[in-house]
Amino acid sequence: MARIQINDRIWLFDDELDEKFIRSSGPGGQNVNKVATSVQLRFDVRRSRSLPDRVRNKLLNSGDSRLTNDGEIVLVAGRHRTQEANRREALERLKEIIRQAAHVRRRRIATKPTLGSKKRRLDAKTKRGNLKKNRSGRIELD
Repeated sequence: MARIQINDRIWLFDDELDEKFIRSSGPGGQNVNKVATSVQLRFDVRRSRSLPDRVRNKLLNSGDSRLTNDGEIVLVAGRHRTQEANRREALERLKEIIRQAAHVRRRRIATKPTLGSKKRRLDAKTKRGNLKKNRSGRIELD
């Protein structure tokens, strides 16, 4: 059983993916009506034994239009003329969806403004206030 690497921590088993080849509407010349080059890739998020619970829940709650009510992600790739190229494209798109769900944003660490930045802000406010006072004809000297 082969494994597909998503990132350094997540691997999918290839038997969790379901591929079905369908006729493509894209390029192909006379072959377009005879050869099924487009691929429909299905991945059952809900029943996957490879995904961590955190990633699974994030995918299921994402509201992605490619996610069915049964918890399957359905991707259709038909841009290329060959099955293999379309298969690679669909798999890369699935990997990217899972990578985005697995990504954890770093927490922002709140910092205090420095003394210099406080002084620059107050100086700018004073300068701006003086500029506005000078518009009315009153002159104030520092």
